Amino acid sequence: MDLDRKKFLKNICYVGGAGLLYLAGGAWLLKACTPMEETKPTENDKTEFKEWLPGYARLEEEGKLAERIERAYSIFEDCELCPRRCGENRARGETGFCQTTDKAVVYSRQPHFGEELPLVGTGGSGTIFFSNCNLRCVFCQNYPIAHKGRGREVSDEDIAGMMLDLQDSGCHNINLVTPTHIMPNILNATRIAYKNGLHLPLCYNTSGYERKEIIELLDGIVDIYLPDMKFMDGKQSEKYNLAEAYDYPEKAKEAILEMNRQVGVLEKDERGIARKGLMIRHLVMPNRVSSPRDFAFWVAENLPKDTYVNIMSQYRVEFEAFEYEKIARAITSEEFVEAIDWAKEAGLTNLDERSLARYEIHRDRM
Repeated sequence: MDLDRKKFLKNICYVGGAGLLYLAGGAWLLKACTPMEETKPTENDKTEFKEWLPGYARLEEEGKLAERIERAYSIFEDCELCPRRCGENRARGETGFCQTTDKAVVYSRQPHFGEELPLVGTGGSGTIFFSNCNLRCVFCQNYPIAHKGRGREVSDEDIAGMMLDLQDSGCHNINLVTPTHIMPNILNATRIAYKNGLHLPLCYNTSGYERKEIIELLDGIVDIYLPDMKFMDGKQSEKYNLAEAYDYPEKAKEAILEMNRQVGVLEKDERGIARKGLMIRHLVMPNRVSSPRDFAFWVAENLPKDTYVNIMSQYRVEFEAFEYEKIARAITSEEFVEAIDWAKEAGLTNLDERSLARYEIHRDRM
């Protein structure tokens, strides 16, 4: 198949610290990443840009984004970005539980087609995987990234370049995976990228272990919030992550309520692509460890019933999970079906399309 240079570059993604690149078709190359080049929106982009603006664009045009970035960066000097509030001076190279200074570490960036359908569309979700984590679950499926910190240290300008490359590849959004501990870097990178033509929605893809006060700082910047709601019981949370976060349910609930206040129920364009709103994930775990019934009824009682909810069946025994008896196996069809049934019983009306398809498959197996 013949590819011209432009199409060739659009199909290349940075994978990790070793400088590996891959083609969308699966062929691997050894090549260094190209430096960021200033990009300009096409005429079609400019037309759409006039019709709809991401939040950060409005804030920049109002002259408010730079001040938010300055406030965010000041937090590095006595870090309280997450509920652990380690207090380390990351601006001077100190690290807390997240194992990160004031420089972001990136493992990979690529168009991602495994995310929720409103994020994926036809061009994929423009995913940037940030290394390290402020929660570090013992069953983490991305443990080489979140626990081991694999990746390479990058500048804010590098991140901006990645955002623009993903936009040029045809992605529908910029999907920031594990952003909590390097939120200031992301905000600065977003501003740099916007000045060079970025106009995609910003998706904040988080574990849910957030401080409400920090989420408030993102008001008007983030377009799509994609939080996990991992645990509804503090004792279970404390047991199954290295942060021993007994306060996870409380902090996640506070943060999700604030996210909903900012962006509300999911809004999509005429193609069904997400532009703004809240999307919540809940991973079903063995032996009801994640309390899926409590999750469903909490959402129904505290948020609009048409809040987008993805109840996920893809739990696997990963990393250290085999050392914990209750989670050392896959979930059963019965466990997944009952989780969806509870969501329906609670009155939730906007369940993820793929999850509902899996529900039918699991129900047939019972």
